[in-house]
Amino acid sequence: MVSKKFTKKQIAIGILCMVFVIALLTFYIWHQSESIRLGYQTRELEDDVSSIKKDIEELEAEKAALLSLERVEKIATQTLKMRPPENEQIAYQESAERTKIQ
Repeated sequence: MVSKKFTKKQIAIGILCMVFVIALLTFYIWHQSESIRLGYQTRELEDDVSSIKKDIEELEAEKAALLSLERVEKIATQTLKMRPPENEQIAYQESAERTKIQ
């Protein structure tokens, strides 16, 4: 049998094709692994957002409980020893609009 000899040009073209295919496969694998990594990162960030939203809801509920009028009144009367004002202590002021009407 006679073996066929390749020219330098054919060898160079063959090597370039193999390098191109290897580069293409490398890019494809990198792209897929990057997509998977970004998917995991996105999921982790979504979990963080839902956790923060839950914390916000809990803090808003705590804020509402701390600012309730019953609690404020209890602190004012028991801790600060305050009492409701008497009628002589209340001063009324007429507004400017009310004076113009009369």
